[in-house]
Amino acid sequence: MRRSLFVMMFLALCLPVATMAQSGLRTEGDVATASGAYEAEVPVNSQGESDRNGALARALGNVLTKLSGDRSVLSRPGVMQALRDAKNYVASYDYRQDQSTSASGAPSYRTMLVARFRQDDVDGLISALGLPLWPQPRPKPVIWLAIDDGSGPRLVTVQQANAARPLLNRAIERGFKLGLPTGSAAEQAVVGAIWRQDTAAVARASSRYAPPMQLVGKLYRDSTGGWVADWVFVDGGKELNKWTVKDSDARRAMSSGADGAADALVKRYARAGAATGAAGTYTIAVTGVDSAEDYMRLAAGLRENPVVRNITPLRASGNRLELSLEMTAGLAGLNRMLGENGVIVPLAPLPVPIDEDAAPGTPPPPASNEYRLR
Repeated sequence: MRRSLFVMMFLALCLPVATMAQSGLRTEGDVATASGAYEAEVPVNSQGESDRNGALARALGNVLTKLSGDRSVLSRPGVMQALRDAKNYVASYDYRQDQSTSASGAPSYRTMLVARFRQDDVDGLISALGLPLWPQPRPKPVIWLAIDDGSGPRLVTVQQANAARPLLNRAIERGFKLGLPTGSAAEQAVVGAIWRQDTAAVARASSRYAPPMQLVGKLYRDSTGGWVADWVFVDGGKELNKWTVKDSDARRAMSSGADGAADALVKRYARAGAATGAAGTYTIAVTGVDSAEDYMRLAAGLRENPVVRNITPLRASGNRLELSLEMTAGLAGLNRMLGENGVIVPLAPLPVPIDEDAAPGTPPPPASNEYRLR
């Protein structure tokens, strides 16, 4: 007899059973988890340094995804280069071992690295790279999900939260949370409206919950044995997104609801990235370069900057060196990323502050291209 989808998902998802402290103090039985916007957890093969550095890069990528709300943030200019230095943004990290059970009943284990990053440093990176920012606090829409695994559609409520775990977890990965209805008799009767995608009827049933946002979905088998998920995301009675996903795996089809909801929320509420200047090739002049050692230190420091892609010396006069920099941002972005300990220091400040709330596409104020070696 085919198991209910609810039962299958419940058995497949287990709570972590053990922890191994790497930094910070915890009481016995406490479990390392990533709960804040500047925290993330990723699987690792071992606790070795090479595996850890790669995992920290993935974790920082997850944090940037949550903060920006952009699931394609890793493809933005300068981001992958910045992730190579992820360990420099870490406040602390820890390990956790998760246990799960295979279909045959055999236990399996997976080690997770839990990383916590320094908020000020990450915010500075987001600003320097000109990434969008999805402000906190974020809304918690209600999921109205009906699942038909062959025995008729049923509403997923708080009591069946484990059945919706792939969807709930994916929302957390995207930087927000979803709520479930309590499952009263009146709410159970909403299944028909969900199946018809009658969003007005669902919104009326959801009026007791805040905010007035609903993720309405139905998950069912198709003729080939795969799964289909039909979704509608509603905000204040207005449909912001409507989409359908087909997948052989019910968990992936279900988790797609969180992506569509996040995309709609980001499009409506995220702020555009700060003006940092257009990508291109810029000429800068650096004074204080008195030796080959100075030049090597200058070049190494610039190559570590996430917005710098390539460095070409142009000409030298005394201790003044002109360089051509190929960058993913303009000079404003370079100056933002230099911070207080950059290898070079601007000789002249920006003439006016960069307006964080400026309209998208607003060019940054002009920046001086004169620097001195620190």
